[in-house]
Amino acid sequence: MRYLFVLLLALGMGSCQEKVKVDPLEKKEGSEQVITYEEYSGEEPTTPEATEVYEPVPPTVDPNGQDGAPSDAIVLFDGSDFDAWEMVSDSSEVKWHLNEDGSMTVKDKTGDIQTKQEFGDIQLHIEWRSPAEIQRDGQNRANSGVFLDGLYEVQVLDNNDNDTYTNGQVGSIYKQHVPLAKASVPSGEWNTYDIIYRAPHFNDAGEKIKSGTITVLHNGVLIQDHVEIKGTTPYIGWPKNPAHGKGPIRLQDHGDNSRVSYRNIWVREL
Repeated sequence: MRYLFVLLLALGMGSCQEKVKVDPLEKKEGSEQVITYEEYSGEEPTTPEATEVYEPVPPTVDPNGQDGAPSDAIVLFDGSDFDAWEMVSDSSEVKWHLNEDGSMTVKDKTGDIQTKQEFGDIQLHIEWRSPAEIQRDGQNRANSGVFLDGLYEVQVLDNNDNDTYTNGQVGSIYKQHVPLAKASVPSGEWNTYDIIYRAPHFNDAGEKIKSGTITVLHNGVLIQDHVEIKGTTPYIGWPKNPAHGKGPIRLQDHGDNSRVSYRNIWVREL
């Protein structure tokens, strides 16, 4: 009996030390599973050549291959037309202003616009500008938003000398994640967002089995660091998690004469 107990104890200790791969976003609270990599197990190499690989060969991308956009990017707006966009309400032609300087500006109370093409995981570059002429304050000053998959908002807002709730300020994942910093340029100048978006995964029953993530650089400053998307980003209520596949990129008309402008929008599918 004593030997059986020792054997069971040894087996139990072995199972406790089992090493498995874990997605940090999916790790359950209180668990202490160890992350290891199978390809680095076994006898350790003793020559540099043993850890060198030559395939796959990454594709060559010209970072300025399309007038500033990478050569493998899909250019969604270069200032010439709205061909890649449509109104969200009825899929009709875009009613926003097309400006001579190669930008577009929200036309008040016409509604949101979205890309005709749908995307999953992406790298998105977009530039935006609040008007130099300041009107109103709080959430009613140059408010717009960039929605990934049409559901998850990165806030656009003029927060210069204009405080508001921090999970709704410029660069926030609206009502979910406060940005790490406010990196805005002066009102009336052009801001850039570079966004890395990884879409959530759902099972056949429509249940979320892996959270999506968003990383945002605002004018080159990291303000959202691979944060977990907890669901949709509503103005009122909790985040929801409807099952979905690929979706459009949506730009918001806040309906309060926001006068936000956009330019140089491109995306790389990941």
